[in-house]
Amino acid sequence: MLAFLKALRPEFRPTIGLALPLVIAEVGWMTMGIVDTIMVGRLPNSAVAIGATGLGQSLYNSVVIFGGGLLLGMDTLVSHAYGREDHRDARQWLVNGLCVAFLLTPILMLGVSSWPALMQLFGISPELVDPMRPFLRALNWGTLPLLTYFALRRYLQAINVVYPIMFALISVNVANAVGDWVLIYGHWGFRAMGITGSGWSTCLSRIYMALVLAITLVHVESKSRLPTWAGAMRIEFQRVIALLRLGAPAATQILFEIGAFSAATAFCAKLGPVPFCAAFTFMVPLGISSAAAVRVGQQLGRGDRAGAMRAGWSAIALGVAFMASSGLVFISIPKIIARLFSPDPNVIRVGASLLLVAAAFQLFDGVQTVATGALRGTGDTQTPMLANLVAYWFLGLPLGCVLCFSLGWGALGIWIGLCVGLMIIGTALLIAWHRRLLAEG
Repeated sequence: MLAFLKALRPEFRPTIGLALPLVIAEVGWMTMGIVDTIMVGRLPNSAVAIGATGLGQSLYNSVVIFGGGLLLGMDTLVSHAYGREDHRDARQWLVNGLCVAFLLTPILMLGVSSWPALMQLFGISPELVDPMRPFLRALNWGTLPLLTYFALRRYLQAINVVYPIMFALISVNVANAVGDWVLIYGHWGFRAMGITGSGWSTCLSRIYMALVLAITLVHVESKSRLPTWAGAMRIEFQRVIALLRLGAPAATQILFEIGAFSAATAFCAKLGPVPFCAAFTFMVPLGISSAAAVRVGQQLGRGDRAGAMRAGWSAIALGVAFMASSGLVFISIPKIIARLFSPDPNVIRVGASLLLVAAAFQLFDGVQTVATGALRGTGDTQTPMLANLVAYWFLGLPLGCVLCFSLGWGALGIWIGLCVGLMIIGTALLIAWHRRLLAEG
């Protein structure tokens, strides 16, 4: 094992250099939602405000994150082109990725606009649906800039330009907080718009994010000595299909994963601090996963399969190391962490026990997340999708329901079921990554 880690040592520095800004960007993405919740929570009817914005954000994200997932194939295709120094091909993938974003926008916006009527059909209280409607409409106008941001980000990180991505997510949190303050409560001459103001602030923030990356692209390309973009500005049907062929399984895998945890919350809402803690620690391997996809893809583009192997394993090792450390923190101070979320002794007791279970699967969460990125770098997005479908929906959730309801274990049973599913996914993807390298070698 020591010899194996020593062989990977040269890969740790470039992987960390690429991953760290992306990790900070992922944390910044998560922070935006937290800031929005805090800001609307100060409105007079805070329970309704938080409920309406939380529901609206969840419904919007369920649609648009799927759309963003359809662009994940750019990680593979752009990094391969960049690795073999075919910059014209990389540019063509960006142009066609932006085309996919434009084509998806009206479809996704139509899907988002149908949510309020569906929520009424499902019997959700009008007290939540009515204020959610204009809030969701405001968010919806940010769909095109958000998908544009997704496409530009995938291109820039695939050519090793990551610090502007980090800057965009850090600075947009400041802009969004100011926008919330101005538009929710009515400052600087603007009328108070309530939770709708939060939606418009988020919409404007997404325009800002897309502009930052667009300016970055222009700056990076203007300083390069590459040929002009004239030959790359072509929409090609085959490229669009190739992007969707890679992106569709990746997007579906994200839905399976998010859906599993959403279903667990619906089955047993009293999961205490576990979802937040798990989501926060997840941001680190998620950033490392993006770096893994890029590093593996670039090495394969260069024809260096041994380098791709080292890049993938080094990223997996980093993800495992972080998640093992976070698991140790969960084990060491579970009651202290639970007390941060509530002073209620029952909440602390349940939350602490759930954090102990969560600690057990941190290792596998790091493995499955980073291995998913490494596999995506090779062009394999179907294996993670199938693993999530089988492990969560056919095994983990049914087991959790049996433990929760039939055996009376409550929230602990649901969480154990999710843990089992996650362990299966992590193991399966690690085996798939190892076998794929052997097959390609």
